[in-house]
Amino acid sequence: MAKQKLVVLTGAGIIRESGLQTFRDGDGLWEGHNIYDVATPEAWQKNPQLVQDFYNMRRKAVIEAEPNKAHYVLAELESDYEVHIITQNIDNLHERAGSSSVLHLHGEITKSQSTRSTALVYDIDGWELKIGDTCELGSQLRPFIVWFGEAVPKMEEAVSLVAQADLFAVIGTSLVVYPAAGLVNLVPVEAPIFVVDPGTPEMPSAIEHIFIKEPATTGVQKLINTYLLK
Repeated sequence: MAKQKLVVLTGAGIIRESGLQTFRDGDGLWEGHNIYDVATPEAWQKNPQLVQDFYNMRRKAVIEAEPNKAHYVLAELESDYEVHIITQNIDNLHERAGSSSVLHLHGEITKSQSTRSTALVYDIDGWELKIGDTCELGSQLRPFIVWFGEAVPKMEEAVSLVAQADLFAVIGTSLVVYPAAGLVNLVPVEAPIFVVDPGTPEMPSAIEHIFIKEPATTGVQKLINTYLLK
């Protein structure tokens, strides 16, 4: 018998418990920087060194961080479900915890991308990407991140996954960043929807869901014990 397909959308809340900072903490800043100074194509054009330095520090923090219990139990769920994770996060903690199907909507901080061809993507050795590091075409490498104002290339794949879900879970995201937040509207009507967050995500009022008002580490375990592996 085929396993049920569980599609999980994760956001900043799941990495906060691993000690990683996010810019959605209420002040519009990310590690002291206005997000529009470090996370837009215009910022890159204006001050590429600042942007490069910023992501180098974020990359270093990701390498030093460890997956938390929420990451690990989602990976363990693959024993019982066909689990597909769609993440808005740019770290690799899901993969390091053992999840085998992870779709990164907003890019991956451990990789670089050519400024001439978006098809040229490379793993970064270590934490530092420098001005002067170039792709095979001779163009400067930039962080492999979907910045504000850029298209989300993986969105079509995410839409397809959500449309096939037997169950859908939202973990640690406020559902205010689009187009990712719109995925909840595409879940099949017969698929149960679970939301795990200590705050109050902006779920559409017409969509029925089971809300677990807890941080990711405890909330995901409660989701599993109470609803998925009961």
